[in-house]
Amino acid sequence: MYRIYIVEDDRGIAEAIKVQAVTWDLEVLCAKDFRNVMGEFAEFEPHLVLLDISLPFFNGYYWCTEIRKVSKVPIVFISSASDNMNIVMAMNMGADDFIAKPFDQSVLMAKIQAMLRRTYDFAGTVSVMEHRGALLNTAEGTLFYQKERIDLTKNEYRILLTLMQNKGTIVSREKLMEELWESDSFVDENTLSVNVGRLRKKLDAAGLTDFITTKFGAGYLIQ
Repeated sequence: MYRIYIVEDDRGIAEAIKVQAVTWDLEVLCAKDFRNVMGEFAEFEPHLVLLDISLPFFNGYYWCTEIRKVSKVPIVFISSASDNMNIVMAMNMGADDFIAKPFDQSVLMAKIQAMLRRTYDFAGTVSVMEHRGALLNTAEGTLFYQKERIDLTKNEYRILLTLMQNKGTIVSREKLMEELWESDSFVDENTLSVNVGRLRKKLDAAGLTDFITTKFGAGYLIQ
């Protein structure tokens, strides 16, 4: 089942789209916290985003740019501000389509279905994991925090991915070494300590202090 994330502050419009989308066997999430669109995006992992321009706190162009930093998911703008300048700006920001309000619901659904087919018939989905505002794109192995990209080595990425996949659970050093071995990185205890230390320094430098907690004698934890 495809998932659609609707970022629209007019509840009437958002709910009307949701009702129609559900009849097309689509799973829908309407944005609840317009300060935390990226957090909801990462948790829901949508296959397509419907995005209005005029929104509380930050406009649709801002969120389009933020999504594009971590994902290639299709983005469709829906807005009454449908003059040429807004349409061109939306496309330049990374949008895939622009549908002017008011629109016919059946036409909107037909366009959504066509875009989903084009995007996913021959391609896999892109997963983005989020914690404390940090966004980890598991398809590209990239980490972003507060608009900045944090470059990770292969080992640092695998360590962070494993910890985020097991968020709230202590991951033993043995488990981390097994994960690295599976990716052809044959590390010992000392090498693991060095990699974790370097990863922590990068996270601290980016403002993600105490992102990884050490549980002495047990392993590491993200909580």
